[in-house]
Amino acid sequence: MDEARLSNLVVRVVAADPGLRGDAEDACQAAWVEFLKQPGRVHDRARLGGWLATVARRHAIRTVQRRAREESLDVGPAAPASPEAAVVGDDVASALWRTVETLPDRHRRLILLLAHRPDLPVREMAAELGISPNSLAKLRSRSLAVLRYRLTAQGYGYP
Repeated sequence: MDEARLSNLVVRVVAADPGLRGDAEDACQAAWVEFLKQPGRVHDRARLGGWLATVARRHAIRTVQRRAREESLDVGPAAPASPEAAVVGDDVASALWRTVETLPDRHRRLILLLAHRPDLPVREMAAELGISPNSLAKLRSRSLAVLRYRLTAQGYGYP
């Protein structure tokens, strides 16, 4: 299959997901660039289409997620908080970080990474914690559950 037909196929595969349609062509180009940078990644030419489609889909998903984060941060200037709201917000933040400090080491390190380096890829975050990438989701779930439980026990509700 020639490159143009393969590209059209990859674009159609990515665009099959309605949330990714607008990014399908850019994602296809990014997949080709990644292939050209590392041509040895695909040993069997017959599997190139599947590899390109997978890489393009992942690229499109990352683009959509990055755009959503940027849009959620760009809501405009916040209304000035009342003095009461500022005190309550400071109290909640203080309680949160005090509670994080009481967590077991691995839980505390994960929460700090999530808070201060949210864009860190899964593999790098797992390496920072000394665990396998497959274990990260389970550890994250446990850590947040423990944190939520301890905050609730202190009288801080979860919205």
